[in-house]
Amino acid sequence: MKKSIFLAAGLFFSISTQAQILDIIKSTVKDKTGVDLNTPVKNTGTTTSTNTATTTPIKTNTSSSNANLGSLTSTQISSGLKEALNIGVTDGIKKLAVTDGFFRNEAVKILMPEKLRKIDTTLRSIGMGSLADEGVKLLNRAAEDAVTEAAPIFTKAITSMTITDAKNILLSSDNAATNYLQTKTQSQLFSAFQPKVKASLGKVGADTVWKNLISKYNTFTGQAVTTDLNEYVTTETINGVFKMVADKESGIRNTPAMRTTSILQKVFGAQDNK
Repeated sequence: MKKSIFLAAGLFFSISTQAQILDIIKSTVKDKTGVDLNTPVKNTGTTTSTNTATTTPIKTNTSSSNANLGSLTSTQISSGLKEALNIGVTDGIKKLAVTDGFFRNEAVKILMPEKLRKIDTTLRSIGMGSLADEGVKLLNRAAEDAVTEAAPIFTKAITSMTITDAKNILLSSDNAATNYLQTKTQSQLFSAFQPKVKASLGKVGADTVWKNLISKYNTFTGQAVTTDLNEYVTTETINGVFKMVADKESGIRNTPAMRTTSILQKVFGAQDNK
């Protein structure tokens, strides 16, 4: 019986001591931090709200983009983009369709075809570098001659272009309209332009020079290299025109002084703060 009384007294003393220690800890925390551990914390949802705010994905600023365009319709935007492309084509062809328009313009100069670069190296190694130089020059002369016929082909492609997402193109990269046009019309332009390039290759004598150039290379190396110059020059000429158009589009987008018509001023003025 006495043993039980001593055990109970010891247990009571232990619990009492722990309670006193806990009260001391609570008092110290309250003095140091102002936090009362005796007051239960309510789940107000604040923490959940904060976490949600930090993990919410950023939304695209659609309303802001649309607001930048004011009251412009898709038709007006399409007209502005097409006019910019037409100006780019007209200006680009004017600069390319002259002597050295391609040859002296490093941005669009037509180089030796990739598969024929070894011909260039070989001919120069045997003292026939002048023939290689002449071959490259005549490729560019053919492009300069053929591009004069390109205007109506490009104009027709631009006129028939349907821009279903005109606003997105307007608010996109500096040459988005040019890229759109090239993607949609490259194959049609190639088919229409190839006969003109073929005629120009013959007109400037490029085909004859290149037959001679390749023949000498094949004789010297014992190989049988061939290439479709018509296809190569056609592709490079079209790419050259698109490069000039893209430069013009970028200029109109970024330089208000280059917006020479009311539709350009209205449409591209709306995208200035995109």
